Amino acid sequence: MTKEKTLQSEISSYLSSLLREHFGKGPTSVFATIAIPFITIHFRGFLSPMEKVLMKQKEEQRILETRDLMMNDLKSEIILSLSKYLAIDVKELYADWDLEKETGLIIGVLDAGLNRETIEWPKEADEKAFQEKINEASKRAEKVPGSTDTFWLSDRTILVRRSKILVQIEKELIRNGFEEQLKLAKRPLEHRVLEEARLETVLKRQISETFLDWNFDKDLGYIVFLLEPKNS
Repeated sequence: MTKEKTLQSEISSYLSSLLREHFGKGPTSVFATIAIPFITIHFRGFLSPMEKVLMKQKEEQRILETRDLMMNDLKSEIILSLSKYLAIDVKELYADWDLEKETGLIIGVLDAGLNRETIEWPKEADEKAFQEKINEASKRAEKVPGSTDTFWLSDRTILVRRSKILVQIEKELIRNGFEEQLKLAKRPLEHRVLEEARLETVLKRQISETFLDWNFDKDLGYIVFLLEPKNS
């Protein structure tokens, strides 16, 4: 087993145990993708028995709010542990969930320089057109970002970083303590406009899942698209 595969396995095992301890049930599988300066960790089969009951009662918002609170409580511990595994400081941590598919994703931003050679876009995918569609979708949801950066982390993982995306009413809500309510409202809105953007036409690939999260203090947002295998 290569050093990278061993590291991925160790991180996956750690997070699986951590989630099982704090949520009462761990994911059935965990897969980490490391592409400096980012790490994404994808979970499958992650929905506790109590959450399944709440899903039947259409209480998805309650589940998401509880998970956000739990992840905020665990963030420092996860950042410290990932930093030790990677031997690189983790600066920021983000998370999002797809309750219907029982999946989730953690995004770690590392304190390391960008290595464009390891995250170069394939020739068949039009990066410029993709960025334009992301900006169009962002404009429909709030406004065109101050900057949009796109990274092809692996054959099946694309990461988008947007800065200066908040409009004045959102900033006011944050100042008045409605950060969690804003996040819960933005998730479905942004998912919807991204689905309507027809990103797959410029990627030449099918998107299987989309995850989003924000750092409101820094006026920064991340999107991760997981792609279907080429041969699917």
